[in-house]
Amino acid sequence: MHAFYDLLRIPLIEMGRNGVLPEFFQYAFVINALLCSLLLGPVLGGVGTMVVTKRLAFFSQAVGQAALTGVALGILLGEPISAPYVSLFGFCILFGLLMNYTRNRTNMSTDTVIGVFLSVSLAMGACILLYVTGKVNMHVLDNILFGSVLTVNDTDMNVLLIISGLCLLIGIPLYNRMLLASFNPSLARVRGVNATLYDYIFILMITVLTVASLKIVGAVLVEALFIIPAAAARNVSRSMKGFFLYSMIIATASCILGIILPMQFEIPVPSGGAIILVASCFFALSVLIRASSTAFRGASA
Repeated sequence: MHAFYDLLRIPLIEMGRNGVLPEFFQYAFVINALLCSLLLGPVLGGVGTMVVTKRLAFFSQAVGQAALTGVALGILLGEPISAPYVSLFGFCILFGLLMNYTRNRTNMSTDTVIGVFLSVSLAMGACILLYVTGKVNMHVLDNILFGSVLTVNDTDMNVLLIISGLCLLIGIPLYNRMLLASFNPSLARVRGVNATLYDYIFILMITVLTVASLKIVGAVLVEALFIIPAAAARNVSRSMKGFFLYSMIIATASCILGIILPMQFEIPVPSGGAIILVASCFFALSVLIRASSTAFRGASA
């Protein structure tokens, strides 16, 4: 895969050196981050429409915070500090499935279940991190928490490419069924759609995408990239197709601009924070458009 990435990187690096593109394009980590954005934006934007529809806004946040415990476990088990993916995916998938199982099997509200699991996960992570604190540079945890374009490497890109590809292959054919299961589980069962099965498939998709995107967006902010572009898209769309398409466009544009703008204006901010701030600007614009449209229809009536 390294050779494939070089086919994309080298021409852009040369254009950066020759002044055809902005100067920062001459750095490989910038190209890596932009390639990740082109993968991450459309997938998170598309899945975000389901997150908003199913009212799982804080689920991805809980999974993102659980990633800290996954990192701590990886360090404890001797995994590479920069890529503890076995412990990350293992713990977060178990965390997500158990949380969904508890949500489905008890009468507790979703936010209560998420709050309980999040608290337990953070407590475990804090205890383990305190134990292994002498073995790790705590700056690594900053990258996990807030994202960093400087740390994205070929391994991270491979993981993101595989996860994004799997989610697209599974999610696109099953999207309508998952949507039906979200809007009306009773009708889904009447039509022979196993609502519970598709619920678990969707939870797995959120979980693995959250883990795969930690290096770009960060654990603290990853849920915002699921929600804000979808919320903005909902303000300006008039159909389900438009909702899905606008969310993908806004999420992708937010990722790209959130990486380029700080470098263009030499603003030292974490990539995750910049991406979410750009997405927030899109959301504010969508609110203005929605308000103007509502006021115009009211005046016309």
